[in-house]
Amino acid sequence: MLEAKGLGYRVGERWLLRGVDLNLAPGDFLAVLGPNGSGKTTLLRLLSGELSPTEGEVRLLGKPLEAYGAQGLAQKRAVLSQGREMSFPFTAYEVAFLGRLPHIAGREGPEDHARTWQALEKARAAPLAERFFLSLSGGEAMRVEVARLLAQEGEVLFLDEPTNHLDPRYALELLGLFRAMAHEGRGVVAVLHDLNLAALFADRVLVLKGGKPVAQGGPETVLEPSLLEEVYEVPFRKVGSLGRIPLLLPVPQGVLRGT
Repeated sequence: MLEAKGLGYRVGERWLLRGVDLNLAPGDFLAVLGPNGSGKTTLLRLLSGELSPTEGEVRLLGKPLEAYGAQGLAQKRAVLSQGREMSFPFTAYEVAFLGRLPHIAGREGPEDHARTWQALEKARAAPLAERFFLSLSGGEAMRVEVARLLAQEGEVLFLDEPTNHLDPRYALELLGLFRAMAHEGRGVVAVLHDLNLAALFADRVLVLKGGKPVAQGGPETVLEPSLLEEVYEVPFRKVGSLGRIPLLLPVPQGVLRGT
């Protein structure tokens, strides 16, 4: 479904990312982890076709990304970015409807509007439909952006910190929604900062540091305190588990209450 080999990206003399290999099969949920500046967003932009790699190749559904035109690529994959600039007074419904544009030849039809409403319902954003997008809170705007992503109906979904601005309830609901979409046969690649959410929802995790892959595999094997301490440069402790899924907590020395 999605394959990257020897992927690297350089700006001037500085490599922002180098040496990344990955394969994403239908039904896979891959979480990309790492500290700030480790190359997570750069990787997502390369995989989605927003950036062209300095070296290596990305193939989507068996074809190089450059073989797709802009509309063809938009029909096959959908991207949820960290932030979108919106200077027009669009309603939330109109923003969600933007996801249908790659599929419209000429004028939109009733099916496009029906799919938009379905997407808003799935994202729990239907009550926001008539409000101006710029008036929404960060969490409300994120739910509308998720509706846009769902309306686009991509086979591979790229998510850059999708739980930003969301309270725990909506974060769990949102990742559960994407987990269910993976079960339906889509591929999901999500940049996450919360290690425990990654462990709960992802089939595999890719850990980056300094633009290079450090580890890749199942969360139950990769998310070990010793590796996390090396990557994040702070001690970690395994505080429990849910079945085979580890629950982890950063534990800086000397700053805890009662110490």
